[in-house]
Amino acid sequence: MRQRQAIALLALVGLFVALYLWLHALGFGGAIKCGASGGCETVQTSRWAVFLGFPVAFYGVVGYLAVLIVALVALRPAALAERKWNVMLVGLATVGVFFTAYLTYIELFVIHAICRWCVGSAVIITLIWIVALAALRRPLAAPSPPPNSPAPRTDPGVSQPLRGPPA
Repeated sequence: MRQRQAIALLALVGLFVALYLWLHALGFGGAIKCGASGGCETVQTSRWAVFLGFPVAFYGVVGYLAVLIVALVALRPAALAERKWNVMLVGLATVGVFFTAYLTYIELFVIHAICRWCVGSAVIITLIWIVALAALRRPLAAPSPPPNSPAPRTDPGVSQPLRGPPA
C-alpha cells in the first residue's frame, strides 16, 4: 500500500510539472522560470517540443494523470490484494520512462540544451518506475476483512478440536 501511495504522490507532483510546461506551451504564464541558463526556453521552442501535433508536455499531463488515477483506484481496500494494479502501474511508468529517455536524448544530443523542468519530470517518472517495480516484486497484502465482520477467535484458554490421532 505504501508504494501505491508514494506513486500517487509522485504522479501528482509530476502532473503539476507537466501542467506548468503545457500551459507555457499554450502561451499562458509568460516566460518559463528556468534560471539563467535559458535551456528551458530553447527546449520548449524547438521543433521537438511538439509531437504528433500536440505539445510534448500534454503527453506528460495525460501520462501522469493516468498513473495518478490508477494509483488512487489501486488504493481501494478491495484492490490492495490485486496484482493487476501493480502491473498496470509498471506498464504506464515503463512507457513514460522510454518516452522520457527519447526526449532526454533529443535535449542532450540534438538541441544541446537542458530544461530543468524536463529533468525534474524525468526524475519523477524514473522514481515512479522504480517504486512500481518494487511493488510488483513484493508480495501483496492479504485482503482486509469486511467492516463489521467478527474477528476470528484466538482465545488461548479455549481448546481446539483435534485434527486426527495424536502422533
